[in-house]
Amino acid sequence: MSNNATGKGILFIISGPAGSGKTTICDGLIEKESLQRIVTSTTRSPRQGEIDGLDYHFLTPDDFKTKIKEDAFYEYATVHNNYYGTQKLDIINPILAGQNLLLNIDVQGAKTIKEKASADKDLKGHIVTIFIMPPSLEELNERLKNRGTDSKEEIERRLIVARSEMEQEKHYDYTIISQSKSVDLNTVLEIYKEEIMRMR
Repeated sequence: MSNNATGKGILFIISGPAGSGKTTICDGLIEKESLQRIVTSTTRSPRQGEIDGLDYHFLTPDDFKTKIKEDAFYEYATVHNNYYGTQKLDIINPILAGQNLLLNIDVQGAKTIKEKASADKDLKGHIVTIFIMPPSLEELNERLKNRGTDSKEEIERRLIVARSEMEQEKHYDYTIISQSKSVDLNTVLEIYKEEIMRMR
């Protein structure tokens, strides 16, 4: 539970290009702190080992479009030819209950949520944004190759997307130049603790 002055939780948003290490950082944060991961929705197929409701809410394109019509999303976007979105109830209910939340999201989604939050009495002042910046595009290329999950064409496409994403880091509260998994996680943990203290 939150014990800050407002009784509300904080939403921590982490973004960065594919291969920047943001998922590893998020996993480490969840392990070490009392943060609840926001499960976002997508129309992409589950990867091996991914579980519906735990990794993502896996929706059919039709289901996703129905939810768009119902205004159920804070933000949604098409990324790599699939829909991704963050449902409103997955954020608002836990925040009001004093739970600190973690959202791993692309720059487009982060920008939309930040803009909407500035006009939302429940979220205003309760969002912290962190961008994980790869040391270089060359290093990012190596990381994506070493992951072994993407084709050569997919890696090239991700690098093009990464270049435009890296230009958006100036809109974030914090930018971390990625070093190693442990250093990156410790840096984010320090930011997390500082922000919790600031809220108190």
